[in-house]
Amino acid sequence: MIELVHLEKKYENATPLADVNATIRDGDIISVIGPSGTGKSTLLRCINMLERPTGGQILLDGEDITAPKYDLTRARRKMGMVFQSFNLFGHLTVIENLMLAPVDILKKSRQEAYDTGMALLRRVGLAGRELQYPEQLSGGQKQRVAIARTLAMDPDVILLDEPTSALDPTMVGEVQAVIRDLAQTGKTMMIVTHEMSFARAICNRVFYMDQGGIYEDGTPEQVFDHPEGELTRRFIRKLKVLEILVDSREYDFFAAGSRIDLYCLQNDIPPRTKYRIRLAFEELVQQMLLPVLRTTPIRVVAAYSAAGAQTTVTVSYGGQRFDPADGDNALSYKVLKQSVEGLSYAYDPDAEYANTVTVTIRE
Repeated sequence: MIELVHLEKKYENATPLADVNATIRDGDIISVIGPSGTGKSTLLRCINMLERPTGGQILLDGEDITAPKYDLTRARRKMGMVFQSFNLFGHLTVIENLMLAPVDILKKSRQEAYDTGMALLRRVGLAGRELQYPEQLSGGQKQRVAIARTLAMDPDVILLDEPTSALDPTMVGEVQAVIRDLAQTGKTMMIVTHEMSFARAICNRVFYMDQGGIYEDGTPEQVFDHPEGELTRRFIRKLKVLEILVDSREYDFFAAGSRIDLYCLQNDIPPRTKYRIRLAFEELVQQMLLPVLRTTPIRVVAAYSAAGAQTTVTVSYGGQRFDPADGDNALSYKVLKQSVEGLSYAYDPDAEYANTVTVTIRE
């Protein structure tokens, strides 16, 4: 079992891990997902002590491996790492790559290390390649050798850092098949990946990382189908989000229009959809809400789904119940309703913004 207790990793200009707390149980297969730059690879490198944390503890079977006098060799005998760039020794043959650590670290005989290595090469589908050098292999074959090399140490925990990201798309499947087979062995695994369907299929837990830590931790069904956190929801649904806060009647609406145009340009949103986003903002906020609302702010969130080719514009505001459909500006409401696919209103007196209008736009 691995326990992460207030784990922190700081660099001079960034803090990828601010306060990470988690318990990784024996036999867990955990997919680590999230946007680039949120500390996923750093987390694995800290767990394996390739990067020394700047704070907190890592407890491996109850022992603090971050303690100054701890013998890291003991931890690394229990943990294996598979890198996205393979990290094979180019001057050694495939079988020599597999034999090196078992002979040097585990003190196995060369014959025992050879026999184990050959069995592992058969397991990953590379029998007959043992005398070739890494440069003679494809990317997918190199990664399968790297996995076999990790297995040669018989670790309890296997850490895989984006194992398919450096591969040609045609080679991704062969490596994923080996990892799926490996997942049936009962070993504890953590896999950093951007392949969402693969992550869902192979794991029993998902870590979604953001804001310097594990933002959401749950089963694949929970995280992928019913994410609790707003940032998780945006990531899973591939949402591109623009937020505008209208905080006074003197708000600069020309600047807001420019922000909408830039948002649409950066996310390749079609001109027709851009027009309807602006229409929702102008008709709903400027024409229907501002003239009657005495309280501000008004929060506008445009969320474009690259996966579903759909945009949702959510307008939230406080105060008493006020449905724009019941307002005096019937013309603006009619124009807006006829231009979009969906227009709905909800009221929750306990929410920070009690009133919510949701506009649904499809390409």
